[in-house]
Amino acid sequence: MAGEFGNPEVIQEEVDILLIGGGMACCGAAYEIGPWLDAAGGDIKVKMVDKAAVDRSGAVAQGLSAINTYIGSEQDPADYARMVSNDLMGITRDDLAYDLGRHVDESVHLFEEWGLPIWKTDENGERHDGSKGLPALKDGGKPVRSGKWQIMINGESYKWIVAEAAKKALGSDRIQERVFIVKLVNDKNHPNRIAGAVGFSTREHQLFVYKAKAILLAAGGCVNIFRPRSVGEGQGRAWYPVWNAGSTYTMAAEAGAELTLMENRFVPTRFKDGYGPVGAWFLLFKSQATNAFGETYMTRNKEMLDDYPPYGQAAVPASCLRNHLMLKEMKEGRGPIWMDTVTALGKLRETLSPREVKHLEAEAWEDFLDMCIGQCGIWAGENIEPEKKNSELMPTEPYLLGSHSGCCGIWTSGPEDVGAPTEETMDGVPEHLPQGWNWGYRGMTTVSGLFTAGDGVGASGHKFSSGSHAEGRLAAKAMVKYVLDNKDHKPELDTDVDTLIEEIYRPVRNFLEHKDYTTAIDVNPHYITPRMLQFRLQKAMDEYVAGVATYYTTNANMLEVAEGKLNDLKEDALKMRAKDLHELLRAWENYHRILTAEAHMKHIQFREESRYPGFYYRADKNFVDEENWHCFVNSIYDKETKTFKCFKRAHVDLVDKSKLFK
Repeated sequence: MAGEFGNPEVIQEEVDILLIGGGMACCGAAYEIGPWLDAAGGDIKVKMVDKAAVDRSGAVAQGLSAINTYIGSEQDPADYARMVSNDLMGITRDDLAYDLGRHVDESVHLFEEWGLPIWKTDENGERHDGSKGLPALKDGGKPVRSGKWQIMINGESYKWIVAEAAKKALGSDRIQERVFIVKLVNDKNHPNRIAGAVGFSTREHQLFVYKAKAILLAAGGCVNIFRPRSVGEGQGRAWYPVWNAGSTYTMAAEAGAELTLMENRFVPTRFKDGYGPVGAWFLLFKSQATNAFGETYMTRNKEMLDDYPPYGQAAVPASCLRNHLMLKEMKEGRGPIWMDTVTALGKLRETLSPREVKHLEAEAWEDFLDMCIGQCGIWAGENIEPEKKNSELMPTEPYLLGSHSGCCGIWTSGPEDVGAPTEETMDGVPEHLPQGWNWGYRGMTTVSGLFTAGDGVGASGHKFSSGSHAEGRLAAKAMVKYVLDNKDHKPELDTDVDTLIEEIYRPVRNFLEHKDYTTAIDVNPHYITPRMLQFRLQKAMDEYVAGVATYYTTNANMLEVAEGKLNDLKEDALKMRAKDLHELLRAWENYHRILTAEAHMKHIQFREESRYPGFYYRADKNFVDEENWHCFVNSIYDKETKTFKCFKRAHVDLVDKSKLFK
């Protein structure tokens, strides 16, 4: 019988493999898993569950104008691992980056095979968009590169194309859309093993309980834990997808998985108010960023890079250091910061044919129509034609993610064949955790049977869309092997279904019980709306955990205040209300955001240095301490005490980094 609000229909299902998410990582897993299932005899049951619709789920939902990670023939996986390491200030997992580097191109070749138009360079060196019938990449076609790793595409239908392949491969009967998985459940007989997951429909009064031997948790990064720069007129506008609520990190932590580098955040420089990406302008159009007086701040402040050896001496300084130099201009009153689009397009006219110039001027707009239409709205509203008028730049609020220019996430098992350490060399690692970087299955977390990919994998950023897809494919193969190795295991949930229902529908109960206490539905002493609770979270993080209000600066005392406010917020969150299914979704996104925010705060508190200047500063530890803190900061969450324990893991270089530096 169909459920009703407050009394949902409960649907229980047993599968072998559960895929949580619908972005590039889960699409990669969905596409890849079929042949391995066939090879295993075809009796392994798989289900993919997404809180949105797979066609437009994830970070590539609106489209994209470039594939940011393509190795090609000009470089190799070791070069890629070096780049990742340097851009993230020297602390990454070389094994994960190298492994991805040797697999990512295959995903890109698949995208082109499925119909994604990729820009090419012809035999005369002239650039063409994907409509020109030039050879495919796998057949020797030469992509148009904007930078060393990025290739240009006509990507307005990028996610549609990838999603279609995933759905065809997996089959529609194995895909459940509009179901928000909010909680993982451990095994009753094996506390450090996954047994299932529970969630609810965002469209119908239904609650879903899944039992599974293996789970791929790939539900994106985290946005909107900090107060955004665009409020009021731009409320809800963000650079990364607003529906990324930290679900990956929170659910993994609550299940007992080890987190890594949660102190790392990404603060991208974007076009002001519209949040439009700047990569194509810097890399393809060769634009320069200047202060208000037309000075290139990277040149003006280049001596500041000497404070951060060796990372400041790299041929391409780390992203955070580039922000660091820009923030100096802003703090000292030489703003606004401009993207000099006029000069860039003028110089291109000197070397390109009229056809190419026209094509690039169109691309200046199409770049954002593909992936950030709000930026076109800003330009149109402010009478800006980029070839005639420069646009203002601004660093955004911080984001937590593991697949873009950030590396926070979950500690995962890497490949066996690249020389990764097998023992831990630092004190303080909890005894139940793996001692080394590999414990049998690629992409598995420290919880048996729980895998992740994309934004979920920590310590290995710069995967972007293609890398997330490839990582999902790697996880798919590993999960099939895990299930085969554990074919006799019968998962048993450590929490009964009635208790799970009660927990998940608590915001609904809060509303139904107290809604008649006042005549104003949003003002009630017995509950708080998800919207207001999120405002409180964003304010606390912005003001005390290095948001835009303090120029990304914090200190031990401010972090202590934040800790108290977050503890209060966790208590108050139990009083959130949900007047409908949409608010129930928002309530659970808030639960996930709060715990992710707490992990972020605790890691910054624990790491007594400013490892990522330009992304955040600890004013009381405003330096990079290579001697004491060239290491991973990891953590475990205790469900009983509801606290994080942070500890160090040793960092090891597996590839030679000296090539990076001048």
